[in-house]
Amino acid sequence: MQLTILLPAILNGLLTGAVYALIALGLTLVYGVLHIINFAHGAMLTAALFAAFFMHKLLGVDPYIAVFFLAPAFFALGYALQRFVIGPAAHGIDSNILLVTLGLSIVIENAMLHFFRADTRTIDVAYAFDVVPIAGAYLSVPRLVGFAVAVLVALLLSMLLTMTDTGKAIRAVAKEKLGAELCGIDVAHVYAVTFGLGAACVAVAACLLIPTYYVNPHVGNAFVLIAFTVVVLGGMGSIPGALIGGLFVGVVESLCGLYLGESLGQIGIFLMFILVLLFRPSGLLGARA
Repeated sequence: MQLTILLPAILNGLLTGAVYALIALGLTLVYGVLHIINFAHGAMLTAALFAAFFMHKLLGVDPYIAVFFLAPAFFALGYALQRFVIGPAAHGIDSNILLVTLGLSIVIENAMLHFFRADTRTIDVAYAFDVVPIAGAYLSVPRLVGFAVAVLVALLLSMLLTMTDTGKAIRAVAKEKLGAELCGIDVAHVYAVTFGLGAACVAVAACLLIPTYYVNPHVGNAFVLIAFTVVVLGGMGSIPGALIGGLFVGVVESLCGLYLGESLGQIGIFLMFILVLLFRPSGLLGARA
């Protein structure tokens, strides 16, 4: 394979992987604190894509501007869902949380299917097909923006967790819930904040995707499957691992698509998922339990 073909495939894979990483950040953050998998993650992504779509269609708001409205809105939505729906319904039992998030996913998806039907929708923005020549490759401007924003969000989350009181409380609850509660930390509030941060990451990812992608009531499921793979590959609960894992998954998908064909591009992702589970179940940067 010639370098002139291989290099653009790798670079485009990195750009795609950055968006995968951004979606996975919310999953890994929720797992790191609540120690559960949020099955409503894909439905939240779909809802955020619809929100970005209608902000553009009805209000004329550019998706990159809409992120400043949707990220806080989805943080508040995620906070409210965890504080007033998931937490009370789960009664402190992890298996109940899984069932509640699964139920939320079904409710959200079917509500969108009812109101918006199964139609596939897209938006038109002037920069959707703009490219920038880099190292002999023509890279999509929206993907470059997505890469930069994904890295920025990962850095901001890392700074939040290490340099703020809220971040210290989140890490304390993730490490030892009962000990944190005995120290006066409001565990229910920390859970809700964590869930809200995960929802905000999803909203940012939706605003980055919508200029070049479509939206329908089931679109989030495809992304969340890849996000699960990214979380396992990077290490459950690891933010740097999610970023590195997302970039790696994007490159693997791009190369498999190049060698095997676009329709078979995701074979490599799930093969890698199986190999990681077999030989390094803790992930690249994850710690053993």
